[in-house]
Amino acid sequence: MQIDKDLVAASATPLVLAILAEGESYGYAILRRVRELSNGELDWTDGMLYPLLHRLHRLGYVTTEWRTPPEGRRRRYYAVTDGGRAALAEHRRQWETVTRALRGIWRGGDLLSFAFGRA
Repeated sequence: MQIDKDLVAASATPLVLAILAEGESYGYAILRRVRELSNGELDWTDGMLYPLLHRLHRLGYVTTEWRTPPEGRRRRYYAVTDGGRAALAEHRRQWETVTRALRGIWRGGDLLSFAFGRA
């Protein structure tokens, strides 16, 4: 399934902040976690993730630190800040409202009737 790019863009910030709220991470591990959480249906690229991480850093939502783990490859690690946790809480409230509204309309079958021309 191809997820609409507007939906991917809208969900990217809360998804990355939620992943980092689980614990600090680096770019490739974040990409892997997104794939895992979506059962492979969201397959982000570096070109999508890194501009988002830079924006989150500029906003003060994440901190960054270069480290060389025992395996030897130098990586930039990202961690969520208190401001990032507050932004995540707000995103979560907004998404819960949208999800509740969609579930309400989808449960009633109105969307399916409309989609199949029976409205």
